[in-house]
Amino acid sequence: MPLLNTASETQPEIAAWRQELHSRPELMFDVHETAKFVSEKLRAFGCDEVVTGIGRTGIVGLIRGRHGEGPVIGLRTDMDALPIVEATGLPYASQIHGRMHACGHDGHMAMLLGAARHLCETRNFRGAVAVIFQPAEEGGGGGREMVADGMMERFDITQVFGLHNEPGIPAGRFSIRTGAMLAAYDEITIQVKGRGGHAAMPHQTIDPIFIGAQIITALQGIVSRNTDPVESLVVSITKFHAGDAMNVIPPVAELAGTVRTLSKEIRDAAETRIRETVENVAKALGGEATLTYVRKYPVTVNHAAETQLAIAAAREVMGTGAIETEAKPIMGAEDFAFMLEARPGAMINLGNGDTAYCHSPDYDFNDEIIPVGVSYWVRLAEMVLKP
Repeated sequence: MPLLNTASETQPEIAAWRQELHSRPELMFDVHETAKFVSEKLRAFGCDEVVTGIGRTGIVGLIRGRHGEGPVIGLRTDMDALPIVEATGLPYASQIHGRMHACGHDGHMAMLLGAARHLCETRNFRGAVAVIFQPAEEGGGGGREMVADGMMERFDITQVFGLHNEPGIPAGRFSIRTGAMLAAYDEITIQVKGRGGHAAMPHQTIDPIFIGAQIITALQGIVSRNTDPVESLVVSITKFHAGDAMNVIPPVAELAGTVRTLSKEIRDAAETRIRETVENVAKALGGEATLTYVRKYPVTVNHAAETQLAIAAAREVMGTGAIETEAKPIMGAEDFAFMLEARPGAMINLGNGDTAYCHSPDYDFNDEIIPVGVSYWVRLAEMVLKP
């Protein structure tokens, strides 16, 4: 099945939905206007059930097929934006300063809405499709909250699938792999305690800035010297706060950053070595350091059978040559991982073309790929729930 005619014909309308959502971005779980927009569309399309407030502000629309009883599959998208000042200058740019759909969640919602409308109109499948609109993907763990709220059990979901746009991949081309698709994401905060004093007399102090600098260097040794070179580990210190005056060595410094891994074994080992390194480097230099290590998102792991279903659907939409089936893992994270821990499924990437990368103030979702995403969702649902 090539691109759906209806998806191509309605692309301008679906793009208009996307641009409206883009202009009014909301953050984390506070996606109330976005959720209202989505739920009103789903009701207008004729979903058999539209349930709001799952995982605080998530939405599930249930669409029953016309070919009798069968399983229920979940098709998931994300709704929240990012705390970024938009720099695109587009006519539909964010109207709320400091908020921006800089990761394409506006486009993800629009494509799934387009697919939901088509599935409501045709219902050419057995069982049911649950279209899932999730809040707080950008650090809030909305996927975890929807699972914890009993979503899978409430709708009897047996398999779940996700889709994300990917800048740098040609527009309309797909990318996927079996196994680890995206990394686990953890946050670290390090407090270094020393002894403050005059900047002209450092020998009378225990300089927490110097200690912090040594900790940063030593942490990279965990990556290069304690981790198997064929494994993946990224430790990034992204904050370093200390002092307020030019001529004063402060008593305390605070560092923070992220840790990203692709396996449980490396994740566990990294936490242990980071803690040992932080504490012992500080002690060796006369200070004291404490580590707060918070595990945020697990590895996004695609299940083998569901990955093959996603590949088959993508090939039917865009052809065999339009999908990379052995894509390299991405060290970014996705809280769709929580849904994949709860049910078998797969996440696929859809090329956004030669655009700015996600989380950039210059990023914009490519509206030309909307028919591809809509067609993929529809074909996947009809294939998995074949009468």
